[in-house]
Amino acid sequence: MRRVTLADLPEAPLAASGAFHHDHLASVEAIMTSGEDVMIALPPADHTHREWRLALATGLARAHAPARANVVAGHGDALDAFEAYLGEARGITGQYLEGDGQGAGDPAQ
Repeated sequence: MRRVTLADLPEAPLAASGAFHHDHLASVEAIMTSGEDVMIALPPADHTHREWRLALATGLARAHAPARANVVAGHGDALDAFEAYLGEARGITGQYLEGDGQGAGDPAQ
């Protein structure tokens, strides 16, 4: 699985989606066209980014099956954990997963 890490997206959701599609979509699709799975790692964002990120994951997964595409949000160890998990979970594709930096379990505890 190839991790594509992006940190340079605009803050506003519509602008972030547009920037991803303009600047990064072609390279991600080239990876998937070669048959390689991809995990797109984005910085955490508020709930206003959820819909475009999920649509990106599902759209890529459908367009490039059987190659898998997942989008994750987080930093550092959370991204490493997502990559390890998704590398072993061969049936998971088209998902948007968010890391809260607190590890597994209930973040309220």
